[in-house]
Amino acid sequence: MPELPEVKTTVNGLKKYLVGKTIKKVWTDWEKMVKKPADFSYFKSTIKDKKIKDIIQRGKNIVFLLSNDYSLLIHQKLTGHLLYGKWKEKEKGNWVSQTKGLMSSDKMNSYIHFIFFFKDGHQMALSDLRKFAKIVLAKTKEIKKDLDKELGPGILEIDFKEFKKRLEQKRTSIKKAIMDQGVIAGIGNIYSDEALFRARIHPLKKANNLTEKELKRLYNAAQKILKQAIKYNGTSVSDYRTPKGKKGEFSKLLKVYGKDGERCPQCSSLIEKVKVGSRTARFCPKCQKK
Repeated sequence: MPELPEVKTTVNGLKKYLVGKTIKKVWTDWEKMVKKPADFSYFKSTIKDKKIKDIIQRGKNIVFLLSNDYSLLIHQKLTGHLLYGKWKEKEKGNWVSQTKGLMSSDKMNSYIHFIFFFKDGHQMALSDLRKFAKIVLAKTKEIKKDLDKELGPGILEIDFKEFKKRLEQKRTSIKKAIMDQGVIAGIGNIYSDEALFRARIHPLKKANNLTEKELKRLYNAAQKILKQAIKYNGTSVSDYRTPKGKKGEFSKLLKVYGKDGERCPQCSSLIEKVKVGSRTARFCPKCQKK
């Protein structure tokens, strides 16, 4: 699932092309992606002629601020990613990119299930292998209220004092705590593994047992890694692609995520994995002692 760096990369990329554009119409072969409004015909008629004023990132959500005080929220979920370009319907439901290169040759960019058509002839497409993505259209104040209720502050938007305050009383494992979007928004499985490794903290250690020094190391590691990942356009482990259809390049800099059974880059011990709830954590048993 795209995490903060992937979502931020998508937002940065789309802002270059979409701000100021007006939506002409939409197409989909999977209306279930639209969670609100319940009536897809109402969704189509309401979003028509709306102008994109800005695009922002909130946690793992992409929010398009539209004219008439409306907003469009898209959560890409497990396998979704937004693309910008032009597509042509070769046959019913089969959209082919008109852009040469990765956009058309990379199969991960071909699972088109939703398209926004703009009045200038360009399009924004949602490629989603599993069709789990979530789309919401509502008044901006309603979407903001729902997000503020659901999510904690973004990890890159808080100082160490706030970070410490939100974690020091949590009795769950530190990995689970920093992945809890209601506590701090934006960190998922990939970057929690990477931040904990760089901070030398075992993923199963209880958050409320961490010293201030350990919390400071974790805060600094998370800040540094996420900013670096944004610079490298995120991590493409399998599905994620940038709005131009390219893979994120932070995959080359991963130290432990997906590296179980390989040698630790610091001490050469074997990277191990352990279940944390429904997720898997990778760690070095020597560098990250519990």
